[in-house]
Amino acid sequence: MQGFQNHFLIAMPALDDPMFKRSVTYVCEHNDEGAMGIVINHPLPVSVADLLKQLEITFDADSPVASSQVCAGGPVQSDRGFVLHTAKPGYHSSMPLENGLMVTTSKDILMDLTTAAAPEKFILALGYAGWTAGQLEQEIADNSWLVVPADNHIIFDLIHAEKWQSAAAAIGIKPWQLTNEAGHA
Repeated sequence: MQGFQNHFLIAMPALDDPMFKRSVTYVCEHNDEGAMGIVINHPLPVSVADLLKQLEITFDADSPVASSQVCAGGPVQSDRGFVLHTAKPGYHSSMPLENGLMVTTSKDILMDLTTAAAPEKFILALGYAGWTAGQLEQEIADNSWLVVPADNHIIFDLIHAEKWQSAAAAIGIKPWQLTNEAGHA
């Protein structure tokens, strides 16, 4: 089985589910049991400050991070926060991923997000995308997703509106070149 961990799933034009339309999903884990990813480009009308306030976590309102938007990470456990972040020592509850990334649901990182102790770069998302064994492979075969290697620059440095086009462009594809039709039998 080809693993898609540390890859992006770029939603094809025919994928019109509101949660995934024009989405870029970072695949955190993929194995024989299924896959787990976080949508990195669907901002919610909720800021980091709004979320921290709701959780009664003290934060620095003057930090630029406070005004950044929280993403809709996926339909599974959408009431739970997931932080995809650059690796930083000290976050023992963060699960190491590939390419210098980590992911966590631990509350300890939330207390640091607006401070100098925060990871250099992060995305805070509510929920995640999950697939059962074989489901993601079938969706890829059905032409729902284009799979490309992940790029930390796209995850953290681009505005949300640029991520879908930039992820496709990373392998030389322009959005107008994508079709709703699958090219296989």
